[in-house]
Amino acid sequence: MSPQKSRRATAPVPSGPPLYQQIAEKLRGELIEAGGLVAGDRMPGVRRISAQFGVSLATAVAAYRQLEQENVIEARPRSGFFVRHCQSDICAPPRESRPRSWPVPVSGQQRVMQMIEAATAPGILALGAAVPHSSFLPGKMVQRALASASRHPLVANGGYAFPPGYLGLREQLSLRMARLGCRVAADEIVITNGGQEALVVALKSLCKEGDIVALESPAFYGLLQIIDSLGLKALEIPTHPDTGLSLEALELALDKWPVKACVVVSNFSNPLGCSLPLERKASLVALLAEREVALVEDDIYGDLHFDAQRPAVAKHFDQRGEVLYCSSFSKTLSPGLRVGWIVPGRYLERVNYHKFVSSSANTTVAQIAVQQLLLDGAFDRHLNRLRPTLRSAVAKMRDRLSHHMPAGTRISHPDGGFVLWLELPKEVDSLALAQQALERQVSIAPGPLFSASEKYRNCLRVSCAQPWDESLERGLATLGMLVREQLGE
Repeated sequence: MSPQKSRRATAPVPSGPPLYQQIAEKLRGELIEAGGLVAGDRMPGVRRISAQFGVSLATAVAAYRQLEQENVIEARPRSGFFVRHCQSDICAPPRESRPRSWPVPVSGQQRVMQMIEAATAPGILALGAAVPHSSFLPGKMVQRALASASRHPLVANGGYAFPPGYLGLREQLSLRMARLGCRVAADEIVITNGGQEALVVALKSLCKEGDIVALESPAFYGLLQIIDSLGLKALEIPTHPDTGLSLEALELALDKWPVKACVVVSNFSNPLGCSLPLERKASLVALLAEREVALVEDDIYGDLHFDAQRPAVAKHFDQRGEVLYCSSFSKTLSPGLRVGWIVPGRYLERVNYHKFVSSSANTTVAQIAVQQLLLDGAFDRHLNRLRPTLRSAVAKMRDRLSHHMPAGTRISHPDGGFVLWLELPKEVDSLALAQQALERQVSIAPGPLFSASEKYRNCLRVSCAQPWDESLERGLATLGMLVREQLGE
């Protein structure tokens, strides 16, 4: 036997898994588990995988079939392979809420200020406040608009844009309302210092101390603070994580209690992320109009939809001026501009009065800057870039939380916005969890902040509008570890 033949005969036989399995493992680790692709994203084409790894098309297909068998990806006819949505129990949505069925004063809201102060401290991973990280917002675009607006004659002369606000901005907002099927003149719009002031002047215009306000449960803690500060009572209504506020429960509440106003986040509510379907928005408006109860519609997240089409608003169905529509640019453009607005319907005179008494006028330069960004299309171009970025951020956060949290955890699945609501096992105390996490430089919003009666002790909200890096992954791992420690795992 020749030396050459002998070497061939004694050469080691390759060990380890087949090549297609090695490729599948590499794709799962580097593309999916590392967060590069998330649920719903399309996998690279098999030809690209074939070229990348220097293997045949058959081997590339076999690698994808392996991932498909492991329920990591799924094949869609004539579309390719896509990352699967999690099928485990941990990816189930939260249950429909069951709040107390009687009006109560708001309690426990002093914790909100403590959370906000802690979240703004240096070095904190701020998952608690629903404010997009600066990298998600068009800072340079806003700076240019402000610089241009500062040269406007109204600004140069130190002029005030008294309520209802700068006419040029209100004209642009009128055009945007028309896109939503709402015929609203510029004179029917009032500019406010962000969405929070829009809600304040709305409830001041509708209610007096001791009145009852119906609202979703869980609800944005900023709304609960307003209700508390005005001496009102909150009537929490059961809310479904997909279809929003229960109209059936609301109708029963209206039969039993003298409700003065109803507040609803109609699209991608904070914190559940739910939206009222179109027909239920129409039914809500009709129900409240029949009972002569005003509706305050908060649509601050409406422009942050993940689907191709923007969802409708309840204001579209308003025939009597009983819907007070509120929104803001704080979540989409810049929270520091403090530019919001309200379309108060037949309550325009009262809203103008309360706005003037509350803060006299908004910053003129900010209103002119926003008007310019709306007029030249820069704002819409920014939204077209922002929406897919937020969709990926929310999906990635959901996937990683599913990985780190224990069995029995339920996580919301919103179609817009940028917050997630987690329903943890019943034994978990989110107030204690928030304190423990803060000691490790991670800020979260515990569930009791979102209830007038401090329910949802085993729930929490996280903001997903954060740049993805190792510190974020470590923060989520820390949360999962702390939850498991409470459970004794």
